[in-house]
Amino acid sequence: MSATSGTAATGIDPCAPAVPSRRALYRLNPLAKLAAPVPAMLALVFARDLTTPLVFLGIAYAVLLVGARWTARSAALLLIALPIGIALLSLGMSLWVDAARVSDTRAVVSLGAWTLHAGALEVGLATGLRLGAIAALAFIAGLTTTGPDLVRATVQQLRVPYRVGYTALAAFRFVPRFAYELDLIRQAHRVRGAHGGRGPFAAVARWSGYVVPLLAGAIRHAERVALAMDSRAFGAHRDRTERHSVPFRRRDVVFVAVFWLVSGVVLVALVPWAP
Repeated sequence: MSATSGTAATGIDPCAPAVPSRRALYRLNPLAKLAAPVPAMLALVFARDLTTPLVFLGIAYAVLLVGARWTARSAALLLIALPIGIALLSLGMSLWVDAARVSDTRAVVSLGAWTLHAGALEVGLATGLRLGAIAALAFIAGLTTTGPDLVRATVQQLRVPYRVGYTALAAFRFVPRFAYELDLIRQAHRVRGAHGGRGPFAAVARWSGYVVPLLAGAIRHAERVALAMDSRAFGAHRDRTERHSVPFRRRDVVFVAVFWLVSGVVLVALVPWAP
């Protein structure tokens, strides 16, 4: 098989293993990437200062910078969307702070009887940074792990019944299938000139015309998936042979241990839950 055909087959096969990468995070077990930031994420829920989420935000970005493959989408997510989200959350949360609790701080904005204090901005910023740091830590696994590998890891290491894991994976695979079906339906309607025009009523007419064929395509796809699973005796036995192995190696243990150690050092040094 040529390299081109092999690449095409990997892109089509939903059960194919992840494309190998020299970046460190792609070589780790998905469960290790999920378990490593969990203590830090739990501690951030109870943190009340500004330094702790900033430190963990920096750690998450450093790990992603070194161990992940950056694309235009991931760069936009981490460098544009996440900072904007933190800023909007910080501003929104500061508006919800009880003014009586921060009345002893400096007034930043005053509109009639309403006053925005510096203490409210600090509380809102702390909340936005906490949520942003939790999201950045979650991206360590989210941006470097595929759905099939995560399912294989849960089945092989956590002993999740394969009936549950692979059924969830089959349901997850419906999402790109729906997108493909919707694109075909749109092209067919466009060729036939159906539901043309502009404005809200034309948009409603177009989307209402997608519902029935999309539902019919989903039913056909579900029938094909069910027949394929039955033909392979899915669920007939307690265990199944795994075609692709996702082992938990020594480097996974080292990654989790080092991440937990660094998280513990940061938390002990900063004590973010102290009043």
